[in-house]
Amino acid sequence: MRAAVFYGKGDLRMENIEKPVPKDGEVLIKVMACGICGTDVHIFHGDEGAAPTPAGTVLGHEFSGIVEAVGAGVRDIKVGDRVCVDPNELCNECYYCKSGIGHFCEHMTGYGTGVHGGFAEYCVVPQSQAYKFADNITYEQAAMAEPMACCVHGMDMCNISCGDTVAIIGGGMIGMIMLQLSKISGAGKLIMIEPVAEKRETAKKLRADLCIDPIGQNVKEVLAENGIERISTVIECVGKVTTMAQAIDIAGQKSTVMLFGLTAPGDVLPIKPFELFKKEIVLKASYINPYTQKRALALIEGGKVDVSSIVYGCEPLEKLPEILADASLRAKGKIIITP
Repeated sequence: MRAAVFYGKGDLRMENIEKPVPKDGEVLIKVMACGICGTDVHIFHGDEGAAPTPAGTVLGHEFSGIVEAVGAGVRDIKVGDRVCVDPNELCNECYYCKSGIGHFCEHMTGYGTGVHGGFAEYCVVPQSQAYKFADNITYEQAAMAEPMACCVHGMDMCNISCGDTVAIIGGGMIGMIMLQLSKISGAGKLIMIEPVAEKRETAKKLRADLCIDPIGQNVKEVLAENGIERISTVIECVGKVTTMAQAIDIAGQKSTVMLFGLTAPGDVLPIKPFELFKKEIVLKASYINPYTQKRALALIEGGKVDVSSIVYGCEPLEKLPEILADASLRAKGKIIITP
């Protein structure tokens, strides 16, 4: 089968590898859609994602497909089922798993980051990681359940109350999901800060109240001109220290700043503790998707969050190395690989 195999920084090869066979408790999935994530970009450029990625790993952790075969002992999933995948398998035995914070599992298996994932024609996962989805959504929509699940976990930590003013920095896939989740959570006013005009237009369609171009406009001046007295929650979805500093800068008194974007491991963010003190800012970060996959699917299946309008397009597997290497190809929105 064809697969995209990672060997090191900038080295992703299209290869023919052996088609996997499901063992006891496993399901074989014919991959129909696999999203390109910021973590894939980090790994491709030599940085660590949520965990180290060994050479020889098939990347891709946002995927869905059709069950083609099942191993012995598989229950509730059968051949022909349409499923998406939670790529983070917990050991359920370590201290963190037994303490109810399994996303810090000491022996986690990451499909598409630590072991073979979805940038291939087929992938095998344990039945515990496969989630059946409704007929009313597409494979592309179902593949977005994983990033949605990560966002749901982050949103749980944002402390948004009814009527709050929320600012999102970065209008990529994650920022657009966070925008919609903020609305669902009761935000009274939504602000999108994004330099790309097309993304600002998408944010407006997704009911952002105010969109600001941080390159061509002075963000604080625009906020003042529009009568924004206090931003109670700022969600940074870019993953750069400059935008993280901006998040702290524009946050209001008694606010929460969620640093959701993923930086390079060695990046350092200069912080003025006195500013945190004066504003009583709570800084938070969010790590992967603990126990939120089912909730994420429910939001997509129920039409509560629109993931389709955020997807820029679909591309064949062979184009993946080029897309990962060229930021301009990823600039206009989410790209789905269809093996």
